[in-house]
Formats: sequence, C-alpha cells, structure tokens
Amino acid sequence: MELSETDVKILKCLLEDARFSSRQIAKNVGVSVGTVLSRIKKMEDEGLIKGYAAILDHEKLGYELTVVTEITVSKGRLVEMESEIAKIPNVCAVYDVTGLNDAVIIAKFKSREDLGKFTKSLLSLPFIERTNTHVVLTTVKENFRIL
Repeated sequence: MELSETDVKILKCLLEDARFSSRQIAKNVGVSVGTVLSRIKKMEDEGLIKGYAAILDHEKLGYELTVVTEITVSKGRLVEMESEIAKIPNVCAVYDVTGLNDAVIIAKFKSREDLGKFTKSLLSLPFIERTNTHVVLTTVKENFRIL
C-alpha cells in the first residue's frame, strides 16, 4: 500500500495516542473528519493497521528481566519450534535470523527462577540443539512504534 503524506500524519497521531478522536486527528493533520475516518478504514482493510492496544510498562508489572535468546534448531524443524515458543506467554518476539543461529527470541520474566524454567523448557524440546541467552542489563530504547 502506498502511503500518502496525510496517511503518514494520521498514523503518527495514532502511534502517539490511539485514543485520539477522529476530530482531534483531523485537527492535528489539517484534514476533515471524513478524510480521517476513510483513510483509517482503508488502512485497517488493507491490514496496515492490525489493531489497537495499550502500551504497558512491563517493569511496573514486575517483569524486571528481559532476555534475548539465540536458538539453533535441528534441520527442518524451525517452523515447528517457532510455533511452540510463540505460544509461551512470556515471549514477546520470535524472529528467523541469518548467521550462526536459526532464531532469536525476546522474552520477559519476573524472576530468575521463571527464566530458568523457560530456558530448561526450551532445552527439553527435541528439536532445539543449543541456546545462548543474554540478560538485558539496561534498556536504552524499546519501542516498536516506528514510522
């Protein structure tokens, strides 16, 4: 989908606060409310806007540990492994990657004990050959709202 300048401005408003009314967005962008509504509907229909969600402070919820885990998988089992890992509630992201590893997982935990259980559960899966887990010491930036 080709985005116009108006579409980008609307998306930036929604990324700033998805609770903005169509009227507020129209005022900020300098277009009519009808334009805002039709552009948002089109972007939803095209799948560009997948949904709306609250952005939580995970540390305030007690998830003080963020980890990045690299995984090496048995040949031909990558999709199966990713599907299993993606079901785990603590997992925030699962990526296929190039390089020495097959996948990278980002996950958050409340305790070292929870992290230990997660790591052991990964290693118990028959198609995971090796993991390498990095504990995040400081989060400098964590924001997937880019545009």
